[in-house]
Amino acid sequence: MFNEVGHAGDVAAAARPPLTTFAAAEAQAKRASARCSGCAMRAVCMPTDLSAPELAKLDSLIYSTRSVKRGDALYRANDDFQSIYAVRTGSFKTVVMHRDGREQVTGFHLIGETLGLDGVCNERHSCDAIALEDSSVCIIPFRQLEGMCREIRTMQHHVHRMMSSEIVRESGIMMLLGTMSAEQRLAAFLLNLSQRMKARGYSASEFHLRMTREEMGSYLGMKLETVSRMFSKFQKEGIVDTRGKQIRIVDFERLAQV
Repeated sequence: MFNEVGHAGDVAAAARPPLTTFAAAEAQAKRASARCSGCAMRAVCMPTDLSAPELAKLDSLIYSTRSVKRGDALYRANDDFQSIYAVRTGSFKTVVMHRDGREQVTGFHLIGETLGLDGVCNERHSCDAIALEDSSVCIIPFRQLEGMCREIRTMQHHVHRMMSSEIVRESGIMMLLGTMSAEQRLAAFLLNLSQRMKARGYSASEFHLRMTREEMGSYLGMKLETVSRMFSKFQKEGIVDTRGKQIRIVDFERLAQV
């Protein structure tokens, strides 16, 4: 009986593909899923006018994805900088920690947006990138991207635009915090989110906020109570309709006037 069982087990084992085959297949599927050429969000985060050979080079560069659970870090401040990341699904916040342990939110990043450019300067990340929900990113090795930029002018221009947009975003935050009232800050924040949602093919007027009121307050330089009070004010005036984290902009014109 022992010999029969042992023989049957050997036959079954021989019939199974080796583990390396499964690992290779899994890796191949992961690479295929990360290909820019087949991604619906490519027009948001990558140049749209790449030729077929250039797109093939891009596929060879961006060949890996990474999943990040809600609340986990994609990277931490002072981590070595090696790659930038394109948000494939989900959303992230970037934060810096004060010496007393308080968290300061510096940005919110949606599908198709890029994370990690903060590490280019000193080759170390300057903030934490935390998933606001279960998310995934495409990993873009920066050294290889630099090489591609030298070969493909369109890609070089795109990277310059990404870096420029970071400068514009930083200056926008400074203006937001330095010159606007609490009411104006929240209005500008909602309009900005609306525009970004529209650019990704989603509704510009109704969307789900992935961040908490407290995180919004940290980003906008407002206390939680002030954020809640401003939402209540907009609701009473018929500008927005809020149901928990679900937001519907009722009157775009009045929100813009704020």
